[in-house]
Amino acid sequence: MLAIMAIDTYYGESHILQEVSLTVEAREVVVLLGRNGAGKTTTLHSIMGLTPARRGRITFLDQEVTALPPHRIVRLGLGFAPSGRRLFGNLTVAENLALAEITAAGAWTRARIFTLFPKLAELAGRLAAHLSGGEQQMLKIARTLLAQPRLLLLDEPTEGLAPVMVRELGQWIQAMRQEGVAVLMAEQNVRFALSLADRGYVMEKGKILFAAPAHELAESENLFTHLALALRARRAS
Repeated sequence: MLAIMAIDTYYGESHILQEVSLTVEAREVVVLLGRNGAGKTTTLHSIMGLTPARRGRITFLDQEVTALPPHRIVRLGLGFAPSGRRLFGNLTVAENLALAEITAAGAWTRARIFTLFPKLAELAGRLAAHLSGGEQQMLKIARTLLAQPRLLLLDEPTEGLAPVMVRELGQWIQAMRQEGVAVLMAEQNVRFALSLADRGYVMEKGKILFAAPAHELAESENLFTHLALALRARRAS
């Protein structure tokens, strides 16, 4: 479905991604793991054309998208829910969803969204700015689904969520997979991510350190030690 082949991405003259390669197959959940600054978000931005790769190749559904602008990539069936809330806070839940419906029509309708996220139906008349963090995350994902994605990119979806909402997020991701939507998720909550994933990639300093099935990564003490040490070093710096 998605194939990234040895991409290099820069911010100005800073070489951020270095020969990054990964794949996502249909109906898979794949996770990118690593500390802040490891290159996870830049990888998602490169896929979406927000920070285009200077070298390498990205294909989606056998079509090269490396140099395509973001709006054309979205129309091919790639959806992106960035970190943070990124909502129209002065609009209601229903109005946020209505704006998303303008740009695409397909199997994902507002009625289907309310089936997957019944809480949003209850909150339809509430301003997005007045939602809890978990409710805002739910709305952001719902709005992205209305663009009819075949593959959904999630950037740090558990950030700022209470544990009960993290568990609910896991249920949403499983439901989306059952609906035929593949997921590529950048996440620092390692145990949460691997509990959902089929496969995972570990990033550090813009490179893929290693990749393996999720159950192997979950059993790897070295993985958790590496990530814990990286996070500790970041906090000390």
